[in-house]
Amino acid sequence: MNRLYYAAYYVVMALLLHSGLKPGTHNGAKSNFSNHFIKTGKIDKEYGKIYSQLFTWRQKGDYDDFLVFEEENVMPYFEPIEELISLIEDIIKQ
Repeated sequence: MNRLYYAAYYVVMALLLHSGLKPGTHNGAKSNFSNHFIKTGKIDKEYGKIYSQLFTWRQKGDYDDFLVFEEENVMPYFEPIEELISLIEDIIKQ
């Protein structure tokens, strides 16, 4: 989950920086992404939900004791994160 989150985080940060936004924290990135891209409809709200869930699970995985993510919980996120990366790449290229 950690690596999936960071794949999403870095592409979201690229989008935010490209848009002139400079959040200083992970929570700031999540808030800016939600306010400027999800709530405005520029990016589908499902990606916002996925990003938010990965944010939460990354926190739990990194800081909670004895939390293990099973393959069946992780695998469903690969395709949506790949789609989000492609979508943001396309937005930045415009």
